[in-house]
Amino acid sequence: MTQDTTDDIRPATAADVPAVKAVTDAAYHPYIERIGVVPAPMEADHAAEVAAGRVHVTGDPVVGVLVLVPHEDHLFLDSIAVHPRAAGQGVGRRLLAFVDERARSLGLPEVRLYTNAMMWENQRIYPRYGYEMVERRVDGPYDRYHYRKRI
Repeated sequence: MTQDTTDDIRPATAADVPAVKAVTDAAYHPYIERIGVVPAPMEADHAAEVAAGRVHVTGDPVVGVLVLVPHEDHLFLDSIAVHPRAAGQGVGRRLLAFVDERARSLGLPEVRLYTNAMMWENQRIYPRYGYEMVERRVDGPYDRYHYRKRI
């Protein structure tokens, strides 16, 4: 899985739902203790997200998951998850490149996302891919940094 293209990223199907849950859980589980609550992506209705066409996956078996929600003026990156066994293989980089391609194909001028303030690794990663921090906001039990990237 070290190729540089996004050609192997595809829409998830109902058959992918268990893998979507497994990859999401594996990617986000280490943060439970750090942030003190279960990360929101772990509690998502994965079957409904897949049925709505919002989920894309990569790998066989699946090692990367994206949840994308198009809005009128932006593409919202609701979740990105890479299975820990695929860490360091460029999966995250290819998924983020796909997000940019998807926004362009939909004619949307920017991508937005947020990350928990306690997921400090992401605060180093996203700016390297062109995202700028817009604000910090508390949403219920979640203290989040909101980012955007103009496409």
